[in-house]
Amino acid sequence: MSGYYDDGTGAGALLALILLILPIILILTLAGYIISSFFYMKIFEKAGVQGKWRAWVPVYRELVFAKLGDISPWVMLGALVATAVLSNIPAIGFIFSYLSIIALALASVRVGQKLGKDWPLVLLYIIPGLGWLIWLGIAAFSSSPWNPNVQPSPWRTSFLRDTTVWQGIPVQPDGGAAPAAGAYGASGAGYAPPAAPSAPQAGAYPPPATPPAPPAGAYPPPAAQPPVTPPTTEPPAPDAPRQ
Repeated sequence: MSGYYDDGTGAGALLALILLILPIILILTLAGYIISSFFYMKIFEKAGVQGKWRAWVPVYRELVFAKLGDISPWVMLGALVATAVLSNIPAIGFIFSYLSIIALALASVRVGQKLGKDWPLVLLYIIPGLGWLIWLGIAAFSSSPWNPNVQPSPWRTSFLRDTTVWQGIPVQPDGGAAPAAGAYGASGAGYAPPAAPSAPQAGAYPPPATPPAPPAGAYPPPAAQPPVTPPTTEPPAPDAPRQ
């Protein structure tokens, strides 16, 4: 009868492997955080964000990036939380693991447009682990100036739009939804302003020019006098006939 004897060698080897790999993972994670924060800082500077510290705060920097990309920071926060919490659900967890990537990709499309970059560059996100970092580096060191006046986003009237205002972060032109009909600033079927006077047609008689106003201190012209009506006299009565 043969028996199985475990002297703990396998467990010790596994523990040694973990202790060997764990420092490497920590070093790579720290390096990725430092590099990505530096790239975020460069992008924030281009966009006019006040305070470089914003790029070095985990999670918060993604919320600021979402605002620059015309995505609500609360939508981005929900995507990050859903990815961290719900991605461990068996069978369907992998679906939630893509939520944060999709939200970051949408914001990256808008940020790239404002930096003069075409949207296909966002396909770098497909590269696991390094794709988003490569895209951030391209955007951070882009020579194009920040231009927020780009075409409206497809989600401008959806729940994805950004309507928040945070101090120190420029409000993007695409941030608010289009005003509702009848609201202030919206064109409706009510009162319409008068049309501007049209220019006279060619060959038409020009209207008389308005006489210039008299200079200050000049003697005012005399007021027009009413016409004098001569008194009416009755004709003399005819003489009586003589007999």
